[in-house]
Amino acid sequence: MYQSKDRLIIIDADGTVIDAFAAIGMAFAHHGMDIGDLVRFQKRRHLFKYIGGMKEFPRNLAKQLAKHSRKELLGTLTEVYREEAQLYAGMAELIKDLIAAPGIRVGIVTRNISHEPETTLARLFARHDIDIDRLDFMHCLSLQQEKTPYFKAMREHYDINPARAFACGDEHRDYAAALASGMHPFIVSYGFESLERLTRKFAIPEEVISQDPQAFGNRVRHALDMPL
Repeated sequence: MYQSKDRLIIIDADGTVIDAFAAIGMAFAHHGMDIGDLVRFQKRRHLFKYIGGMKEFPRNLAKQLAKHSRKELLGTLTEVYREEAQLYAGMAELIKDLIAAPGIRVGIVTRNISHEPETTLARLFARHDIDIDRLDFMHCLSLQQEKTPYFKAMREHYDINPARAFACGDEHRDYAAALASGMHPFIVSYGFESLERLTRKFAIPEEVISQDPQAFGNRVRHALDMPL
């Protein structure tokens, strides 16, 4: 039997609480590249997300072939995240309320491609008056790493009943990781994957998907008995 009566929520950053599309677009534009609109952006695999979609591919590829150019792009993206990237509307208030709420363990498990992602996210959140040291944990993963082991480890570390545990994300991999960890999923369709892709290709129930940040925030608050 579980000793803790706390609840646990694990937050994804890019595409769920951070407007990653806008940040990536700013970084690409600085180097004269165009990632296209959100609809096409959501249809691409990871490779195309970071060197442009099929329409932009030939021009972008020429710029990306040089290793030095790729390093410069990653450096620019890091600086954009640290100095300009924004949280979606209402997300700063949601995170601060989660941190302050009694009986709720809250942390971040996310994939982020910037240099020194812990430092990058700390600076981004600090610009929104959020001290990440007040989170219970933060893990930044590579694009290849799966979240399931981290979800399970955090739930077991805090001795949380799976029925009282939640995980957020904007990709089908996040949904699968939540289920594999015995946790309830909060999935959004305004980040890296569209509602159509999530529901039709991966058969994720539309009932667990929020189509805009406000709906996501309200869903989280309702599930955790927090004021709307």
